[in-house]
Amino acid sequence: MQFLDVFYNLFVNRVPGIRERYKKSRSRAKGLGRALVWMYLLWLNVRYYVFRDKELEHVEKYPYYEEKFLYSKDSESSISCKTTPKTYADELAQFDVISFDVFDTLVLRPFSSPADLFFLLGDKLNYPDFQRIRQEMEWKARERKYKKANHYEVTLEEIYSLLSEETGIEKKSAMQSEIETEYTLCFANPFMYRVTEELRKRGKRMIVTSDMYLSTEQIRTLLERCGYPLFDAYYVSCDIGKSKSKGNLYDHVKEKEGRQNTFAHVGDNYIADVEQSKKHHFAPFHYVNVNAVGEPYRPYDMSVITGSIYRGLVNAHIHNGLSCYSREYEYGYIYGGLFVTGYCQFIHDYVMANKIDKILFLARDGDILSKAYNMLYPESQGQTEYVYWSRLAATKMAASYYKYDYFRRFLYHKVNQNYTIRQILTAMELEDMIPNLCKACGLADTVILTDKNVDKIKEYLMSSWNQVLAHYEEQLVAGKQYYGSVLKECKKAVAVDIGWAGSGAITLDYIVNQIWKLDCQIVGIIAGTNTCHNAEPDASETFLQIGKLVSYLYSQRENRDIWKLHDAGKGHNLLWELLLDAPTGSFKGFYLDEKGECECRFKDVTVDVEKVKEIQRGILNFVELYRGVSEKTGNLAKISGRDAYAAMVNVETESNRVFAKGLAVMLDDANVG
Repeated sequence: MQFLDVFYNLFVNRVPGIRERYKKSRSRAKGLGRALVWMYLLWLNVRYYVFRDKELEHVEKYPYYEEKFLYSKDSESSISCKTTPKTYADELAQFDVISFDVFDTLVLRPFSSPADLFFLLGDKLNYPDFQRIRQEMEWKARERKYKKANHYEVTLEEIYSLLSEETGIEKKSAMQSEIETEYTLCFANPFMYRVTEELRKRGKRMIVTSDMYLSTEQIRTLLERCGYPLFDAYYVSCDIGKSKSKGNLYDHVKEKEGRQNTFAHVGDNYIADVEQSKKHHFAPFHYVNVNAVGEPYRPYDMSVITGSIYRGLVNAHIHNGLSCYSREYEYGYIYGGLFVTGYCQFIHDYVMANKIDKILFLARDGDILSKAYNMLYPESQGQTEYVYWSRLAATKMAASYYKYDYFRRFLYHKVNQNYTIRQILTAMELEDMIPNLCKACGLADTVILTDKNVDKIKEYLMSSWNQVLAHYEEQLVAGKQYYGSVLKECKKAVAVDIGWAGSGAITLDYIVNQIWKLDCQIVGIIAGTNTCHNAEPDASETFLQIGKLVSYLYSQRENRDIWKLHDAGKGHNLLWELLLDAPTGSFKGFYLDEKGECECRFKDVTVDVEKVKEIQRGILNFVELYRGVSEKTGNLAKISGRDAYAAMVNVETESNRVFAKGLAVMLDDANVG
């Protein structure tokens, strides 16, 4: 074993880029594939030492935009949902003693890499680069231990003794800080928790066998803090000086538990928990690491802390094996959860910094956003309101000033799309003007709107403009009743929407202040802006520049690479709108009922309500879990707009058209807005 240790340190650990590439290949290899991995390792060393490939001095770099092939055969969770806790326990119950690994088996962390927990310690200790230093000190402590005791099993105290020597950090408090951080952030694996419950009902003997620098007492406390009752025995490598990875810890366990018994071992590491346990006559039960399963589908083009928390939460939830979710649920959880959580954080920061009186979540995109916001900031519920608004309603009520947009939306956007004149005028709520318009233009109401007759129709409506505006006077009166109540005693409000030109908020501000005279400044908060691929890429730049509009994901000034990537023509807008869809019809407008009071009217529901609810359920589940992490990590859990977009980059790529197509069928374009 000593020769293998020397070989491993020389050819694997010495160069970070080689170590990272080798471990990634080794984690996926089985059977004969392991021989290919050794050949790959040899080639990496030849590249570095013979051909001087300096790129290998660093971890593998990612392309400018990642391209991962997303799982589209079924929901992603179906990969890991192969059995039930009861069935799993039935198989384990055949043995006298059942041994469990701890980390990534009994307990999970909200990180995709265990070492990323050290970023939090760096914050607590106010020490730059602590995450890397902590890993370096652990490895040096193991090398020091090997020279003294011929094994690498170190305690946390030994790690921090060395760390304190080389950094100046006070040993005792720093070590306690790491222990408490583990206690606070680790949580029970829901699948394994159910398995252990089933085994306890059967009265089976269950033990813990772990390769870890935390002591036996610390492991016992950690498991208790995660909700597990006491196990029958605990065998921890650092206290015994033997390990699963070497195999001798299994011999120690059998000696203590009685060699006459039959043993099973459950763990995630293929070498330590499967190969070595089998060599030492334990029946191996491989519980595949949740992060290893999810890694091929998760984005890494993210800031390191947010990315690790995001991947950790997604992989732990989707791949623990307990539940098989629908594709709609996973779309919400995996791709919508991070965005909605980050967007709500962005909204909250703006509201607090600018002393906003009211947060208006505009229908229909605001439905799920308002639910998530109130979940994250329950103290703000009296300050928030989900309000009815749509581009359709706004276009009619603001026609007197935004005449250009009125004709563009109702006429020019419908040219050559097989809409008849009657259908067009009905959508404009100008049915009574159809006979005179047709007579003046010499057209039948069944004639299709085309580029050849659209100007005639516009010219007639322009000549009858006062008559056109009269049709919307009732809606302005009703709308004022509605928003007069909503904005009572408010001087500053924000209107939250998905985007893209920001016309919803801009038009609302105009109507509120110039027509209704409600004297309330309204700033629009949008997820994203028009991009370079739009026909009018600069449509809202004036308002973005002066702060009348603010954008979270990207704009011409922020995250400009995404501004160049996002393309409505490729359906990108629709994929984002699907995340924020609501299980209702789109808002048609404000009207007066028989009593002269405001009545809100809606179009028929055309979306699949149950599928939309599933997307929302996934989003809110992620928000809830992320809130729990955020409460423990503070500002380290802040989600930038660029990070929030990262998960969707892969959904939008050409290589995942099949994945996106399977989701887009749920979206009815006519019902967006």
